[in-house]
Amino acid sequence: MSEYFTYKARPVVRSGKTIYYGSMSEPYVVMMNVTAEQPDHDIMAATEIKCYLMKTDKNLNPMEAITKTAARATLYDALELAAAWLRSTERPAG
Repeated sequence: MSEYFTYKARPVVRSGKTIYYGSMSEPYVVMMNVTAEQPDHDIMAATEIKCYLMKTDKNLNPMEAITKTAARATLYDALELAAAWLRSTERPAG
């Protein structure tokens, strides 16, 4: 099994300016698109990230799969929102 960077025990996978948070084996995942950046010392830092809570059902087209959207100014804020969204979709144990 491949090892991924994780945040709050969920995988974070980046491809270009798109970041996926969560697992495709779960009912929901969060897709984040970096839409604006600016230099910060030696790196480019995101200054706007669009966040999309999406159902992972492969039978849905991408527009039907999106259930929530938001924008955040930092990657930390986007990941915190994504973690809260995914927590809210979890079924209680029992």
